[in-house]
Amino acid sequence: MRRILIALALVWLTAVPALAGAWLREHGTGFTAATATLRRPQDRLEYESSVYTEWGLTPRVTLGFDVNERAGIAGHVLVFARYPLWNLGRNGRFATELAVGASHWQADWTPMQKFTLSYGRNLATRWGDGWLAVDGALEYRSGQPIGKLDVTLGLATARRVDPILSVETSQADGAFFWTLTPGITVEAPGGKAIWLIGLERKSALPDQIGLKIGLWKAF
Repeated sequence: MRRILIALALVWLTAVPALAGAWLREHGTGFTAATATLRRPQDRLEYESSVYTEWGLTPRVTLGFDVNERAGIAGHVLVFARYPLWNLGRNGRFATELAVGASHWQADWTPMQKFTLSYGRNLATRWGDGWLAVDGALEYRSGQPIGKLDVTLGLATARRVDPILSVETSQADGAFFWTLTPGITVEAPGGKAIWLIGLERKSALPDQIGLKIGLWKAF
């Protein structure tokens, strides 16, 4: 069981950074993202993939789904609802999110629940406007808890290329893991989408660097 929990925690740490959080989607608008992370351990190619979509159902409720898969090993499918808690103006905002669905280890699927408390705020820096997102979550897979704390920093300027940094942590059954992903966001021609390119380093895979490529699009 310990090995299974650790493996599941590692898979969850492959989530797309900074897509959820304290900001709600505007009523009647949506957002989707597709991400793949590639590694080449021992002369073979491994990949992880995720698809994330959210929709502003009402001015105060955002609905969405989150699918994550590490081919042949583990993954999850979640449906979530996000609701605002407090808007502190220039000092940021809080929101909460409840997700239900299922996760799998190899071919064994079990129910999964997740509760998230998020904080976000806009930042004014010497390099331009930016943002901070902090997400604390508690997941239950097969009745076992997994704690998470993720922090993402990014710039959102008029430049086509901006930096982004994500630090994701997870604790399951007494074992602690982290993932560090520095990267850049690149505005696609026409400004209708954003590419994400990053290098991912996991504490559990010290000799491997993953290449993360994603596409974000609002609609």
